[in-house]
Amino acid sequence: MSASLLTSESQLSPVSRRSILIAAFSTIVEWYDFTLYLYFATVLSRVFFGPGAGSLLVTLAGFAIAYLMRPVGAVVFGHIGDRHGRRRSLLLSVALMTAAMALTGLLPTRAAIGPTAGAMLIALRCVMGFAVGGEYSGVVAYLLEGSPSRRRGLIASLASASSEVGGLAAVGVSALTVTLVGETELQSWGWRIPFFIGAALAASVWIARSAMEESPEFERQRSAGSVPSRPLAYSLRNQRMGIFRSFMISALGSITYYVGITYVPAFISSAGLLGERASLWLSTLAALIVILVTPFAGWWSDKSGRKPVLIAIGLASGVLPVTMFSLMAGRSLLAAFAGAAVLACIAGAYSAVGAAATAEQFAGEGRMTGLALGATGATAVFGGLTPWLSQRLMASTGSALVPGVLIAVVAVTVLPVLLLMPETAPAKLAARRARL
Repeated sequence: MSASLLTSESQLSPVSRRSILIAAFSTIVEWYDFTLYLYFATVLSRVFFGPGAGSLLVTLAGFAIAYLMRPVGAVVFGHIGDRHGRRRSLLLSVALMTAAMALTGLLPTRAAIGPTAGAMLIALRCVMGFAVGGEYSGVVAYLLEGSPSRRRGLIASLASASSEVGGLAAVGVSALTVTLVGETELQSWGWRIPFFIGAALAASVWIARSAMEESPEFERQRSAGSVPSRPLAYSLRNQRMGIFRSFMISALGSITYYVGITYVPAFISSAGLLGERASLWLSTLAALIVILVTPFAGWWSDKSGRKPVLIAIGLASGVLPVTMFSLMAGRSLLAAFAGAAVLACIAGAYSAVGAAATAEQFAGEGRMTGLALGATGATAVFGGLTPWLSQRLMASTGSALVPGVLIAVVAVTVLPVLLLMPETAPAKLAARRARL
C-alpha cells in the first residue's frame, strides 16, 4: 500500500470507541470455538472416532480439512464486505458461527450412530471454517480503518489479544469440563458443554455487532463511488504484490500460532509426557502470557515500525522453537511450561504486528478480498495443515523436535520477504516525509 493511500486514510474520522471495542473483542468467540476443537481434540477423537492413536490423527485431519474452507469463506465474506460494507459481513459470519456451534453440541456420537457421527462433526467443522474465514479479514479491516492512524498497531493487536482471550476461555472450559466430569459422562454428554457455551457467546456477539457503525473507509468509498463492483477481479488485477506479502507474513504467524500454541496440548498428551488435564492447564497459563504480550507488540510496532518488529520476531522464530519443543519433550513440568511460554510469546507478538501489517498492504478498495486471498490463504495452509503434519511426522520419525523444525523452516523462508518489504506504519511514514 502506498504512502499516499495511507495518508488519505489517516484523514478519515475514526469510529466510536464503542464500535472499536465491539469489533476487537468479538473475536473472542471466533477463536473460542475454532481452538476449542484442537484443545478438545483428544476427547473428540474418542467420542467420534473411537479409541487408539489413529483416532487423534483423523480428528486433526478433520481440523485441516475444515481449514481449507477458510479461504473460500474469506473470499465470499470479503466480497460482501468490499461490496456491501464491513458491518454486514461481520453480522453474517457470526450468525453462521452461532448455528454451527449449536448444531455441534447437538450431534449424536459414534456410540449412537457409528462412523456417520465423525462425518457429521467434520461437516460442521467445514461450516465453521467457512464462517471463520470471513472473521479475520473483516475484523482486521474494520479496526485498521476505524482507528486513529498512529494507534493502528495497538488497536489492531486487540483483535489478537481478544483471540487469545477466546483461546484461554476454550482451554479453561475444556480443562474444567475434563476435571469436573467423569470419563463416562464426558463421552456421553459432557463434551457438549463447551460447544453450547460457545453458541451462547456467539449469539451475544451478534447482538453487540448490530450496534456497530460502518467503517469510515467504506463510507468514503461509497461517497466517492469507488466501491469495486467485482472485488475479486479488482484484487487480482491491482493487489497482487499485497496478496503475496500478506500471504508470507501470515504464513509465519499461522504456523507459530497453531503449532506453537494450539497444538501444544495434543503434542504433550499424545506423547505421554503429561496427562490430558495437566496439558490443558499448561496451555491456560501460556494463553495468559500471550494476552499480556500482544498489546505491547502492537504498541511497539506503532513506535518502531512494522518491519523491524516483524524481522526481530521472525529471527526468534527461526532460532528458538526447536529448543522449546525439546524442553517440552522432557519430563519436567517447569521445563514444559518454560517452552510453552516462550512459544506463546513469539506467536502472540508476531500475530499482533501481523494483523496491521497485512491489512496495510492493501488500499481500502478490495481490502477484505485481498486479505482473504493472502492472509487467510496462508492460514489455511500453515494453520490448518501443520498440526496434522506435525503429528504425522512426529509419529513416523519418532522425534519430538519436528514441530519446532517446521516453524524454523517457515521462518527462514519468510525472512527475506520481511527484509525487502516497505514500511507501512503511519507514524514511521510521517517521520520519513518530515525528513524529506
